[in-house]
Amino acid sequence: MKILNSMLALGLLVLNGSIKAETLEAGKPVAMVVYRSPSCECCGKWLEHIKNNNFTVKDIVTDDVQTVKDKYGVSAAMASCHTAIVDGYVIEGHVPANDIMNLLKTKPKIAGIAVPGMPKGTPGMEMGAKKDAYKVVSFDKENNYKVFNSYPESQ
Repeated sequence: MKILNSMLALGLLVLNGSIKAETLEAGKPVAMVVYRSPSCECCGKWLEHIKNNNFTVKDIVTDDVQTVKDKYGVSAAMASCHTAIVDGYVIEGHVPANDIMNLLKTKPKIAGIAVPGMPKGTPGMEMGAKKDAYKVVSFDKENNYKVFNSYPESQ
C-alpha cells in the first residue's frame, strides 16, 4: 500500500509539472508581482514589455524596494531598480520576457535571474539602436552566480 501511495504521489507531482508546462505552452498569462520605486520611469517601461509578453502584473509601488531585495536575497552585485516574483523565482532588473519564460519552462534550482545595473538596450532601457552588451545572470541563495543568457552590443 505504501508503494502504491508513493507512486500516486509521484504521479501527481509529474502531472502538476506538466500542467504548468502546458499553461506556458498554451499561452495563458503568467502572474507576476513587481516591486518598484515611484520615481523610476524605466520600471514602467519594463512593465509594458512584460505585459506585452503575456504576463499579468500586480504592480506594488514602494519607497523601500531595498527591504524587498533583502527579503528575497538579492545581493548588491545583482541589484537593479525593481524586483519581481514569479512562480517562486526572483526576477531582478531589466530581464527580457523570453528569459523569464525560459526560466519557468526549465525550472532550474536557483533563486532567480537578474540583469545587474541598468544596461542600455535592455527592455525598458531602450535608447534608439544602441545596446550595451549584457548578461542575464542566475543566482542561488548562497550567492553563486552563473550566466543564464547573454546579449551582444549593437550600435
